[in-house]
Amino acid sequence: MRRLRACLGAAAAVALAAAGTTALVAGNASGATTALGNRWYAAAPYLMPLDNDPPDAAAIMDATGLKAFQLAFVLAPNGGGCSPTWGGTAPVSSDTAVRSVIDTIRAKGGDVSVSIGGYGGTKLGQACSDAAATAAAYQQVITKYGLHAIDFDLEEPEYENTAAIRNEIGAAKILQQNNPGLYVSVTTAGTADGTGWFGKQMLLEAKSQGFTPNNFSIMPFDGGFNGAASQTAALTSFNTILQSTFGWDQATAYAHEGFSGMNGRSDTGEYFSQADFQTVLDYATSHNMDRFTFWSLNRDRQCTPADNGGRTSGTCSSVAQDSWDFAKYSVKFAGATPPTSTPTPTPTPTPPGSSCKPAWSSTAVYTNGDEVSYGKHNWKAKWWTQNEVPGAAEWGPWQDEGAC
Repeated sequence: MRRLRACLGAAAAVALAAAGTTALVAGNASGATTALGNRWYAAAPYLMPLDNDPPDAAAIMDATGLKAFQLAFVLAPNGGGCSPTWGGTAPVSSDTAVRSVIDTIRAKGGDVSVSIGGYGGTKLGQACSDAAATAAAYQQVITKYGLHAIDFDLEEPEYENTAAIRNEIGAAKILQQNNPGLYVSVTTAGTADGTGWFGKQMLLEAKSQGFTPNNFSIMPFDGGFNGAASQTAALTSFNTILQSTFGWDQATAYAHEGFSGMNGRSDTGEYFSQADFQTVLDYATSHNMDRFTFWSLNRDRQCTPADNGGRTSGTCSSVAQDSWDFAKYSVKFAGATPPTSTPTPTPTPTPPGSSCKPAWSSTAVYTNGDEVSYGKHNWKAKWWTQNEVPGAAEWGPWQDEGAC
């Protein structure tokens, strides 16, 4: 559309065991903490740790009981090459910022999965020569952060590239074999019929390679959806696709099926409320589905009047809510009970009277870090861009810095 090394003490380990987690110990060089149970990785909402005004993961954990986060996104370098970066710009090899976020989460008894791919940027499956090279790039991420879970977010435009998808699926299989116990999810676009032609081709590629992840998840939004009923209908259709593709019975297909939603206003103007999330959660749990997640925690908070403006935002939901309302559905899916009363999160609004940056120009060339103003908001460029209107798409080259 797709956010460390401290070991748990004995008391924390006992607390995790009491919460129903498993005691799988990482066997790689990072010295990672004890793994959570797979249900927590299956419930981990997406979090961008470096972009879209990242919220405080520790505050979310305190307010909701959430333990797992799906960090997004690992991509190929914007300048080319087969090495992992955060968002195409920050090399994983020299990262300290994301590691600090992971350290904070693990120090509080939680853990992370990392998502690769997403909607924007160049994917490693496109940049690397073959599946082995792609897997070697991802293994750097697993080893550095001591990961117990990873998500392959395979969607357009990458999933229209047959060779790239062959590399991604082949890499996922290699990682699964080389990292025993690794939780692997594969996320792709959703349609009213379950998933589209390219999604079905991706499933056939997995079948041809003999690869079975913990789940295949669809994203039923941005495709003319209208509330929970349309989403559960898509999940039912996708279950039929999984049955016919892999020869599974209905129950087995549901056990390998996941939901990845979008909280609030979607990119195409659909709206998904807390009630919609509850309906899909009930469907997922009653059908014993393997995954329930959403995009994103960066958006799981109320928009200010200045921020909303009837558009989709990367930093708020555009629906009426309390902070972290949607994260609580993930907590419920994991089998835990969110606190009945939560501390009020500290808001981080744009200071009043912020001055506007120089006006955006359709003819100017902007590079990473350049700032402009447009539509009474300031914007910061994420990468090289020219003639791309700020705010035209959530996954565009501009990061909204708030009203000015």
